[in-house]
Amino acid sequence: MCGCGKKYEGSNCHALIIMSNGGKCLSKYYVYYFHTIKGFKSLTPAITGGTIKHVLAGKVGKIKVPVPSLEQQQRIVDILDRFDALCNDISDGLPAEIEARQKQYEYYRDKLLTFKELKKEA
Repeated sequence: MCGCGKKYEGSNCHALIIMSNGGKCLSKYYVYYFHTIKGFKSLTPAITGGTIKHVLAGKVGKIKVPVPSLEQQQRIVDILDRFDALCNDISDGLPAEIEARQKQYEYYRDKLLTFKELKKEA
């Protein structure tokens, strides 16, 4: 388990920077872990406060986090970063895609509803 150490024990803060414990853990791995259902549930006992929530660093240091090798952590982070980028690219590209489909729709609508003038046969 990587923790925040005695230096921050008892700290009460609205934003907590989790140290990498001498390079044994990747900070971004922790970020992703605490965004999982299991990770957030493990973090809940360290959260205090009414309207404005605070995280108690001393309690965070006691949370057991599965810590695979640095290589495995990096692999997990890389995969999740790629998924995150893909989702953001889709979000950025969606308005452009909608506009393109709208133009395509208008083009085919106009083609389908444009008729050649028929010559009257006498």
